[in-house]
Amino acid sequence: MTQAPLLDVQKLRKSYPIGRRGLFSRRTLNVLHDVSFSVAPGEVLGLVGESGSGKSTIGRAILRLIESESAAMRFKGQDLNTIPSGRLRDLRKDMQIIFQDPYASLDPRKTIRAVLSEALDAHGLHRGPARGPRLTELVNLVGLDPSFLDRRPHEFSGGQRQRIGIARALAVEPSFIVCDEAVSALDVSIQAQVLNLLADLRAMTGVSLLFISHDLSVVRFISDRVMVLYLGRVMEVGPADQVHFAPKHPYTAALVSAEPSLHRENRRIRLTGEIPSPLSLPSGCIFRNRCPYALPACADTVPQLQTVGDQHQAACLRHDIL
Repeated sequence: MTQAPLLDVQKLRKSYPIGRRGLFSRRTLNVLHDVSFSVAPGEVLGLVGESGSGKSTIGRAILRLIESESAAMRFKGQDLNTIPSGRLRDLRKDMQIIFQDPYASLDPRKTIRAVLSEALDAHGLHRGPARGPRLTELVNLVGLDPSFLDRRPHEFSGGQRQRIGIARALAVEPSFIVCDEAVSALDVSIQAQVLNLLADLRAMTGVSLLFISHDLSVVRFISDRVMVLYLGRVMEVGPADQVHFAPKHPYTAALVSAEPSLHRENRRIRLTGEIPSPLSLPSGCIFRNRCPYALPACADTVPQLQTVGDQHQAACLRHDIL
């Protein structure tokens, strides 16, 4: 029997009005175009793409930190778009976020004890005598010493601050966490520590992650599946190793070939042209003006995701050439 997804998103769209085209019409910036995906209980779904592709917008739309359009979003079977605000607050205990910047995401005036207690107070958890042991448990869980609880954020390194951000997300025992570029601001050696920590915590707690990054090699390390985004559209989705070692979309192949490697056997795929403006996207496939394999037919139709392997899909008319 197939397990029901923890999170199911269908045809997620997001646009922003940016001014008027004329007296009676407004210009609109379309950021997301009918993005659909699901996350199973305990699964890590990696979301990768260039800056401006809409990755963080997806994470924030899921958490209802911003409002989206024309999307059916269900978390544990509940419709996130129609749930009353009171119930949404309760549901957010189960849905947390780790922010990109470990320096900006912590209040510099508060001790770590106060930062973590704030999360617990918001949901009425571990009050009274149970509070101290819970805070000690949280900092131990992320590899920090309990003596750090009475220090302030400026006394920590970037990696330690990100561990504190992870502890804050875990404080309310969520079943789903959005990791929004959670390691991109860290040095490479610290990135590895935080990635290992997240992998260990996922194994211990069974939490599901939406892991957002622009680095495909980082995403592959921690993810079960990977979804590749380009200008707000899904180009490819599938098991992490398949997407990385046998990409079926030219954009994904270009991302893989750009990774630094001492043992690179395949040639670098150099993309030509510029990323088009979101205000003036090309017809058909939005990647065709940079694609080395584009055909005239690519200008006529928007390619839809089609099966190209076991649980592997790509939105490309020429997936068979890779």
